Amino acid sequence: MPVIEVNGLSKHYRTYKKRPGFMGAIRGLVQRDYETVDAAREISFQVERGELVGFLGPNGAGKTTTLKMLSGLLYPSAGSANVLGYVPWEREDNYRRQFALLLGQKNQLWWDLPARESLELNARIYGIPQDQFAKTVDELTHLLDVSEKLNISVRELSLGERMKMELIAALLHRPKVLFLDEPTIGLDVVSQKTVREFLKDYNVREKTTIMLTSHYMADIQELCKRVIIIDHGKLFFDGPLNAVIDRFADFKIITITCDGAEDCSKESLTRYGELIEQAPGMIRLRVKRDRVVPTCKALLDELKVNDIDIKEVPIEDIVRRIFSDKKNERSASSNIPAATGHDI
Repeated sequence: MPVIEVNGLSKHYRTYKKRPGFMGAIRGLVQRDYETVDAAREISFQVERGELVGFLGPNGAGKTTTLKMLSGLLYPSAGSANVLGYVPWEREDNYRRQFALLLGQKNQLWWDLPARESLELNARIYGIPQDQFAKTVDELTHLLDVSEKLNISVRELSLGERMKMELIAALLHRPKVLFLDEPTIGLDVVSQKTVREFLKDYNVREKTTIMLTSHYMADIQELCKRVIIIDHGKLFFDGPLNAVIDRFADFKIITITCDGAEDCSKESLTRYGELIEQAPGMIRLRVKRDRVVPTCKALLDELKVNDIDIKEVPIEDIVRRIFSDKKNERSASSNIPAATGHDI
């Protein structure tokens, strides 16, 4: 049985559309214009126990809204959801003790207190025995390398240290389901790597079901085998991360180092593929997948190649391309004039 089961989940907001200027404000007192915004539209998916799923989408796609509904913070406009056998927005105590939500841009620790005191307060709220609390804090602070920061006021911690403490607070009661919304936002490269390695190890050891949103594609590549992509509140893709590459990246990047690379004309190189970069001793091409082998043979035969490197397109470029194409499709469709009786 899936740990998370979502069927047709939707969330609509009715917003007031103010007219410009002073007269617009006056008119708004008499007659208001409203519009409906779809934050989530008929989203359906299932997540099994122990899965670590990437939840992707551009800004405003509805990722955080969906996680908040699964956490019981928002009531949906339509559809249903079941997490650990509970309906999230009914907010039963047993459910709230079995999941955690970590929002990268929201603080749950007390700003003016040492991190340890905030963690102790959380332990009291969840009814965690003192010996279990001490063992869990020692283990998690050691793994995240913040043992020496427990008695420092939260406001004096660096962003990376504070984020690690937030993660410890979320895991203090050993949740079975963990919702992470941008957990590495604003962190330096070293802190990002530490958090990623911790989450990967924790997921394997504890079999915790994790849904992760992130704009850092390195997070997704290193942690998630499966991704769910939504765009403008609607499910766009659900499947293995490799399938995203196979489906939407129909080319590879070929980089060659060769003598006289700078002397090759752009016209002669474009017959191999799309020229990305040309520099002294180096040429980089974007080549269709089905043309990689014959292109490499032709390059080796016709140029004095010293080295050749073939790579997949970076996943962030693929996702960026997906959303760019979808945006262009919406723009094109919105510019198509509506049919009238005179057009028939």
